[in-house]
Amino acid sequence: MAAEGVPAAREALLRRMYEVFSTDERDVFLARCLAPDVDWPNMLDGVRLHGREAVRAYWARQFAAGHPLVGLEGLRLDGDGEAVVATVRLGMRDASGEHWAGTVEHVYRFDGDGLVARMDVRAGS
Repeated sequence: MAAEGVPAAREALLRRMYEVFSTDERDVFLARCLAPDVDWPNMLDGVRLHGREAVRAYWARQFAAGHPLVGLEGLRLDGDGEAVVATVRLGMRDASGEHWAGTVEHVYRFDGDGLVARMDVRAGS
């Protein structure tokens, strides 16, 4: 899985974030990947969330409803050369196994400390 032009630190952070998302490590890792005032999409309600605690609560709500899965398929710089685009396959795990759906793009912007400052979701290309 190529990471077209993505700075190594950002690539490592995003890869680790996707690795731990579906595990119990996600809450611990949250402070090491998201800026304190992160701007994050709440796809369930169609609003924006602000701050780590809001994202933590959102993720808890997602896992209470089911076990979401995200499979990182690739990373590349966006057209502006600043944002990193992650191509992600979405899925859900239930008692009968893993069920994978389509792909989307997660677009990340970073703060001066290298933490995720904003994430947006757009349709996969």
